[in-house]
Parts: sequence; C-alpha cells; structure tokens
Amino acid sequence: MLGGIAKKLFGSANERRLKSYRARVAAINALEPEVSALSDEALRMRTVEFRQQIANGASLDDLLVPAFATVREAAKRVLGQRHFDVQLIGGMVLNEGSIAEMRTGEGKTLVGTLPVYLNALSSKGVHVVTVNDYLASRDAGTMGRIYRFLGLTVGVITNGLDDDQRREAYAADVTYGTNNEYGFDYLRDNMKYDLSQMVQRGHNFGIVDEVDSILIDEARTPLIISGPLDDRSDLYNTINVLIPKLGREHYDLDEKQRAVSLTEEGNERIEEILTEAGLLKEGAALYDAANASLVHHVNQALRAHTLFQRDKDYIVRNNEVVIIDEFTGRMMQGRRYSEGLHQALEAKEHVQVQPENQTLASITFQNYFRLYDKLAGMTGTAATEADEFADIYRLDVVEVPTNLPVRRLDEDDEVYRTEKEKLKAIAREIEEASANGQPILVGTTSIEKSEELGAYLAQNGFKQVDFAAPDALRPVFEAARAGKASKHFAVLNARFHEQEAFIVAQAGVPGAITIATNMAGRGTDIQLGGNAEMRIAHDLSPLPEDGVIDAERAQREQEIRNEVAAFKQRAIEAGGLYVIGTERHESRRIDNQLRGRSGRQGDPGRSKFYLSLQDDLMRIFGSGRMDSMLTRLGLKEDEAIVHSWINKAIEKAQGKVEARNFDIRKNILKYDNVMNDQRKVVFEQRRDFMARESVREEIDDMRHGVIDDIVARNIPADAYPEQWNGEGLAEDARQLLNLDLPIVEWLKEEGIADDEVRERIRTAADAAYAERVERNTPELSTYVEKQVLLQSLDHLWREHLVTLDHLRQVVGWRGLAQRDPLNEYKAEAFQLFNGLIDQLREQVTRQVTRVEIMLKPPQEEQRDAPQLAMAEAGADYADGGYALRDAAIDPADPATWGRVGRNDLCPCGSGRKFKHCHGRLA
Repeated sequence: MLGGIAKKLFGSANERRLKSYRARVAAINALEPEVSALSDEALRMRTVEFRQQIANGASLDDLLVPAFATVREAAKRVLGQRHFDVQLIGGMVLNEGSIAEMRTGEGKTLVGTLPVYLNALSSKGVHVVTVNDYLASRDAGTMGRIYRFLGLTVGVITNGLDDDQRREAYAADVTYGTNNEYGFDYLRDNMKYDLSQMVQRGHNFGIVDEVDSILIDEARTPLIISGPLDDRSDLYNTINVLIPKLGREHYDLDEKQRAVSLTEEGNERIEEILTEAGLLKEGAALYDAANASLVHHVNQALRAHTLFQRDKDYIVRNNEVVIIDEFTGRMMQGRRYSEGLHQALEAKEHVQVQPENQTLASITFQNYFRLYDKLAGMTGTAATEADEFADIYRLDVVEVPTNLPVRRLDEDDEVYRTEKEKLKAIAREIEEASANGQPILVGTTSIEKSEELGAYLAQNGFKQVDFAAPDALRPVFEAARAGKASKHFAVLNARFHEQEAFIVAQAGVPGAITIATNMAGRGTDIQLGGNAEMRIAHDLSPLPEDGVIDAERAQREQEIRNEVAAFKQRAIEAGGLYVIGTERHESRRIDNQLRGRSGRQGDPGRSKFYLSLQDDLMRIFGSGRMDSMLTRLGLKEDEAIVHSWINKAIEKAQGKVEARNFDIRKNILKYDNVMNDQRKVVFEQRRDFMARESVREEIDDMRHGVIDDIVARNIPADAYPEQWNGEGLAEDARQLLNLDLPIVEWLKEEGIADDEVRERIRTAADAAYAERVERNTPELSTYVEKQVLLQSLDHLWREHLVTLDHLRQVVGWRGLAQRDPLNEYKAEAFQLFNGLIDQLREQVTRQVTRVEIMLKPPQEEQRDAPQLAMAEAGADYADGGYALRDAAIDPADPATWGRVGRNDLCPCGSGRKFKHCHGRLA
C-alpha cells in the first residue's frame, strides 16, 4: 500500500530514471542548429576533436551531448533519418550499460548508433551483436554509412571469413557480428600458439541486439569447439532399429521436464532385445559397468524417438539433421546436439551418421558476455526477464516510452476444446479480416504447426504462395490493387529462411496473409502498406555503379512509393495489422514479441490468440480438468470460452515455466562458473606464455618442481633410511628426467640426507638439459619449449574438460547422501585442477628432456624444402605440430619464400626465427 502511494507521488523507478535523461535531451536539441550549420568536412572533424579531448583526459560521459548531436546530424545527412527524443533516451540507457526495452518499430537499430559512436571514440573497439549473419551484414552496411561518414572504420564478422579477414574486422572501430561468431573466435583465439595469430583485441563495449534472445534463450546451450572421435555409426543405426520394439508401457515420459527413462519392465525388455541382437551377452545385465556405453546409446536413442519431433525440434535438409531454434524458428546451421543425441537423431531419420565429437574448448554465452568491460542490450521484450538480467549479467532494464501512443487493441484469448475447432475459427477469422483489406500475421510455435495451418487453409479455398516463382507475391499485390481479398498466404519458417526479409517486409500489404513461426519479423519491420525500398530493390534492376538514376527508373520508383502510400492508407482504414496467435508459447516474452509486430509508430492494430485444450502448453498444465468442466457446462462444438480470467491463468502458468527455466539456467551457470574460473586461469597462462620470448624459466621451474616431487615421494619426511625407496627414485629420474643416476649407491653413503640427494639430482638434471639446449641450438630449443608447453597444456585441459563433464553428470546423486552436489563438484574440480598442474609439470619435463631436433636433408619428393624432424626417445610426441612450410620454396632464394611470419623458422634452414635471421630489421 505504501509502495503504491509512493509510486503515485514520486513515480516508478523507471519513470524517475527516464526523467533524469530529459535535461541531456534538451541540451542535444539545443545544439542542433549549430551542428546543422557545419559542412560535411567540419562535421567529420568533430571525431578528431573528440578523440583529442579523450587523450587530454575527458571522459565519454563529458562528450555524450555533443557526440549524440553529431551522430543525429550525420544520420540526417546520410540516411535521411533523424533520431527522435525517445531514441536519444534509448541511446543514453545503452551508454550506461543497461538494457533499453523499446517497442517494435521504434528504430532500435538507429538508436544503437549513438552509444556505438561515442564508445568507439576511445579506439578500443565496439562490438555490435546480432542474431544472424544477414542482420550483421545489413546493419554494418546501413548504419556503417554513418560511422564512415564521421571518419570511423567498420568491420563485419560473418561465417566463412579467414583469420586475416577476422583480424582486420576486429581492428575496426566498430565491428558487427553474431553472438556465435564472437564466442567461437574467443575460443579459437585461446587455442592459437602465437599472439600474432589471434583475431580479437579485447572486450571493451558490446551492444546486444535482441538481447533477450541471445542472453536468455540461446544461453541454454554452450558454445563448444570439438574434434571427431572414433566412428560408431553402426552402433547408432543398430540401436535405432531396436527402440521401436519398445511399447509405451516400457518407459516413463515427462514432457514438462523433457525427460524419459525406462521402467523396470522396460529394462527387462531392452535387455531381451539387445541379447537377441547380439549386443548383450547371454545372462549379462544392461547396467553392468562393462555395458556403460550401451546404456548411453540406448538412452539417447530413446530420447530421439520420444522427445524430439521432426519439423518442430529439427528438420532434415540436404541429407542432414538441422536443429531448429525453439524460440526463433530459425535453422541453426553448424550446431549439433552433444553426447551422441545428434547421432541418434541422424540414425532415426536414416541420414548419414556423423562421428561423435570430443570437446576441445567450450564457454557459455553467460560467461562470454560477462567478459565485456561494459555490456548493453536492446529489445522489444525484456521486462518479464528483468530479474534474470539483473541476477546473471547485472543489467538493469529500462522501459523507453514510444514516440507515439500505442493504438493496438489486445483482445482476450479464445479457447476451444479441440485443435480442429480452433483451426476452423482461425480460418474463418482470416477470411473475414482479409476480405476487409486488413493485413494478417499468423504466429505459430513450430514449423509443423505452420504447415498444418497452411494445409488446412489450402483445403478451404486458400492458395499458398509459390516461393519458387520469380514474382511470388504478385497475386497479393494484384488483389490489393483491385481492392479484393487475394486468398493467397505465405508460410514463413526455417524452410524459407532466405526469403525471410522480403516476405516480412511486405506482410503489411492490404489483405496479405503471412503465417510465420516465432521468427516473425525478427530484424525487419512490418510496415503498413509494405516496404517501398525493399520493393524497389526487388522489382527493379540494381542501381548503376555511378548511382545515376534515369527518368524511367525514377518514375517507376515514384509509382511504387505512391502505391505503398495508398496501400498504407487502406490498411489503416481496415484497422492496421491483425496479429493472430495460434497458441501460447511457454514464455510470455515470445507472445509479446509476436503482438509487438502490430501497432508500430502509432499505427492502429489488433491482436488475439486462439487456443485449444489440445495445445502443448494447455495439455501439459492440466487441460483435462478444464475439458471435463467445459463439457459439464454445456460448451458446444465450435463455441469458445473467452474471459480475462483465462488470460490470467495462462499467464500464471507461463510465469511458472519461465521461473523453472530460469532456475535451470542459473543452476547450470553455477556449475559452469567453477569451470569458468579455471578457464580464465588457463587462458591467461597461455597468453602469458605466448607473449614471452622464452619460457626457459618456467621449464626450469617445472623441472625443479618434478625433482622435489619425486624426492618427497620416495624419501618421505621423517622416514628412516631403510624406508627410503632408492630404486623407485632412480626409476622416476629415468622416466621423468631422462637421467640414469647411481641413486641407490648415493643412499648407501654415510650421513646423506634428502636435501643433498635432491641437490645432486638437480645439478645433474640442469647440466644435462643445458647440454641438450646447446646441442639443439638455443634458438630452436626456445621455440620447442614454448610449443611443448602450450600443446601439453591444451591436451591436459581437453582431458580435464571431459573429466569435469563426467563429474557433473554423476555428482547430483550425492544429494541422496545429504551432501550439496555443487559443493562436492567445486571441491573435486579444485582437486582435479591441482592434479592438472602436477601432470603438466611432469609431462612437459618428460618431453623437453627427450626431444632431439635434427635438420634433415629434403626427401626425394620435397627436394627444395627444409624439414624439422622432432624425435623423442621413448616418448610419443612426433606429431606435435612442428613441420615447416610447403615444398615449393628454395632455401637459397628468398624470392620463393612468399609471406613468412616473424616468429616462423627462417626458410633458409638456419634453425633461427625469421625475425632473427633474414627478417632481421636493419
């Protein structure tokens, strides 16, 4: 009660924060006449002046008002767009490192240019994160014009770039790219063996577009770089044939938790089936330790058959199983389910089963984006997840008001008993609204549902747009020109990803019917009447290189713009865009995203959801009781129940699902934080090693540490001399130090102590290693030491990741013994990490004390190329990655060497680095 009174008196926290920005908005507006009077060159020179002020000690906050005024003027001149006052507020929110929630159509992409420019002035780089390559390229092209006009450089990271192109893009003042590309580049950088090979230059400031999608929806799945293991495709295919022999009574299925497990009867049945197939020995139990791999394959195959549906969770395209993002409906090319689940799906769909992979490096999006010194985000729907943003990322959500009042009418849901009744009602509503000239966007939750609705409409007199046709939307435009209902509908989902932007852009044409999965309109506005610029680009030939438009083209462009304006007026008169939801998503935010497509920039609009008790959300949350109640109340076929209480009940159920999903993500993050702390240590150590000219000091310390360990192990403190293990110590010295020492004889000497034994071993080891360094040449030894150290660290880190993953899978059972699984995991992970350090010390010492470097004469087929052969006495390290360059060079002719890295070995065959040999600077 007191809170309500305070809110009325002082306004909400959000309102008070918005009020604090008003003075700066007024200051920016006051500068507009002065900035508008500047020439293009003078406007561009302001960037140089700002940077000089920063060099002189000014903060970015000091420059906010003049910098924002500069960007606004540049946008007017370059794009013909002027930032609204609310967009200036949005820019200030982003600059403070918060999330700006702005309704669809409010121009979030343009808002981003304000803080991007301001923060790019520091020359430390700004990353703009988008949800796909198309948007990264589009925004870098359009918004990049503003930055280039003001003298900044712009780069874009897309799939398929090589390291040199990526390095150049990251070196730019402003870099656009997707969350996946940024994350994978970070992981790949920390697998490099030289600092000059790394592509990223730090994490100064990041702005995440569609921040809820990236930081929440996609945060469920970590980024993983993996390498192939042995091919076990035959076993996947064999198990796949056996699973359909199980009956429904053989397993328990929990759709809420997305879990499935065999019942006791199911265990007996699968053992029978496996024994008949020859996969299980007669009389053996499935859960014997020897059959652990078989259990894993059975469980994954069972999950593939019962929990994952084709055209909902994945699609089969070009003989591949491609994951469908459950929140956006987009294909996730290159992403694969882990732990053999993807292989089980491939076997289920009878496509080629790809080999399983081993994790080489991984990171969650939560931990990647927390690397940024300052992080901000923008989206149309963030308020429902404000607690998660605050808890995980320490990001506040600020609701920025719309430029014009929202005129959309959000109607109560209509709930039908069956799916068939619901489809009939939707078809009836679509036909009526389309006949009135109202554009319609129908949102579905999966590809399967969108195609079911499309098939139903096709059976009832509608026609689907043929995307194979060169002018697919022609019937829609013709009907709009004639003022008739076209009865043509477009189905937009992951199958037609390539046409997404154009289809969505024209979804506002009067009478247009667009059926879309949750990706509806992502990154592309639905403008009433259609999008004139995209129609011009689509209908007319590309502009000539000189940019000169002839009279005929100018006339055609004007005709298109006039038609779009007329279409817009008709759509407004018909009530604006009508958004129809075919079922509720488990997240309110996704429903709000769909609704938000209507009513942009003060346009009229309307939205309504049609539900049935057979929908997934309704069915999972107890629609059986409601069905029986409605039957008793006498609800007839094709009748719907409509009441605001129903909406509230559904939202309450959605809130429970959101809270559960948040708890799952938070719990995953708690475990990943343990690994992340260790990841930071390992990656920082790698960078430190790479930055050094020589790691000889670390190699010496490791060798001395190994000596301390083996002496302590074989000559325990306070032990009697007869308890000393001379033979064991001598064997350890042979294995780890490559030394054959008379340690047994030493221990027989009168009065010898462990300190003296340790000192003798250390002296002998140091002398032997110094002699080896001299024999191999100091230059080559320095190179080899660094490579051995880095590769040994990588190898052990990969094994450590696998071990932690296995530990994480089983540690939960310790809760049965009243022990906290997370604390148990932390304790064991810490012990494992200490063990990794000990193993690294021993492995590196063992290898560097055995490696011999020989410059071999060229082989017959490689006559012109020097080769570096790495040989180890008794150690398996010959494939360590030390081969030199290709054979098509002549060591005596520098003209044939091509581009040589400064830290590469010189092609002349001297054994020295290029920078110390032929590449030495005069």
